[in-house]
Amino acid sequence: MQSVNPKNNQVIAQYDELTEPEIELAVEQSHQAFLEWRTSTFEARAAILKRAADELEQRKSELAKLMADEMGKPLAEGVSEVEKCAWVCRYYAEHGAQQLADKPIKTEFSVSKISFQPIGCVFAVMPWNYPFWQVFRFAAPTLMAGNTALLKHAGNVSGCALEIASIFAAAGLPEHCFSTLLIGQKAAKAVIENPLVRAVTLTGSTGAGKSVAATAGGVLKKCVLELGGSDAYLVLADANVDQAVEKCAQSRLLNGGQSCISAKRFLVHESLVADFTSKLLAYFDQQVLGDPLDDATTIGPMARSDLRDELHDQVLRSIDAGAECLLGGQIPDREGAYYPPTILSSVTPGMPAFDEELFGPVAAIISVKSTEQAVQWANQSNFGLGGAIFSADIEQAERIATQQIDAGACFVNDFVKSDPRLPFGGVKDSGYGRELREFGIHEFVNIKSVCVQASASER
Repeated sequence: MQSVNPKNNQVIAQYDELTEPEIELAVEQSHQAFLEWRTSTFEARAAILKRAADELEQRKSELAKLMADEMGKPLAEGVSEVEKCAWVCRYYAEHGAQQLADKPIKTEFSVSKISFQPIGCVFAVMPWNYPFWQVFRFAAPTLMAGNTALLKHAGNVSGCALEIASIFAAAGLPEHCFSTLLIGQKAAKAVIENPLVRAVTLTGSTGAGKSVAATAGGVLKKCVLELGGSDAYLVLADANVDQAVEKCAQSRLLNGGQSCISAKRFLVHESLVADFTSKLLAYFDQQVLGDPLDDATTIGPMARSDLRDELHDQVLRSIDAGAECLLGGQIPDREGAYYPPTILSSVTPGMPAFDEELFGPVAAIISVKSTEQAVQWANQSNFGLGGAIFSADIEQAERIATQQIDAGACFVNDFVKSDPRLPFGGVKDSGYGRELREFGIHEFVNIKSVCVQASASER
């Protein structure tokens, strides 16, 4: 297992994968830790999450550099990611007790209530694109609920995975309540099937989600899947083009376009296409592709060369199918996994840029004749993670966002972003289940009905 710096393809570190006995021991230790951790108070758990938040903020520059080295994220974006992890820790520290409090229900019984009880060891399979955020948004609610956590991270960010475990240890989390497992896909299947593991969560590709869901289903274990997306951003005829371009471009280029919830398809009313395209070109052309450790860089290398090559193939196949490349679209003559900001226009259904998820800095501009066509084409996708609508008619835009866009989130006049205060997840091939807010903390608890009838002598 290797960590490779994508800016120069140099090996940073090599790691030995855990053996089968070591994995079984780690699961057993996680289970034993759960038996004690489940009895801890909400106050004790919250205090540890708050200390984890402090630890993250104190080390944010160091952790941002680690992300830059392992997967190419520019430093400023890395710092923001670590700060967001601190936020989610504090959010659940402050709200978790209330979200998990018993809820009394009025019935014919003397006492009726809903109780939220921890279930045990939760196994997480996490991706490389947000090496810290993806983990903390699962770990904070999981631990606050009284569960323990096992992490299988993407192999190319093993350094980040180990640092996450060290952060929780420094915060005072009891040993084995959070453990990083350096394992591959085959071993992950065995972990899911281990009887001591009670649930699974995965963030990743649709293919990976189907594989994990099949394994979990075979042993009747709950799983939450946050998968890919091909988010459509609808720019309606009355939209403010400057605002739409700024938000669309920010979403498309954040993290070098390597985000499940970034804007992928821009469905622009035909009356605005020319203006939108020229302004998007200007925005993309100003970006600085370079070393993620350089403060001037706005887009670093992609995380791996094979991912860059896959993206380039999608671009070429789209061009062959009739798309016009207005900017970029060529692999730079330099070492590393770099790919330039790229704009494809005249994109239509049937092209990879429309039908597939493009996981990189490539924008697809799609001309539509009406709002109805924009909505239809937005939903003409196997994915359903996020979407956005740009319009001066706020009432109409909100109605479309609420009732007509088939996605887990839809924003109006802004780009989609995850937020601890809002549930996060998708529909269709973008997965199922929800993370964040109370919905996320309730995914991995036993929602138990408790009814008590007073004895005859007490009536």
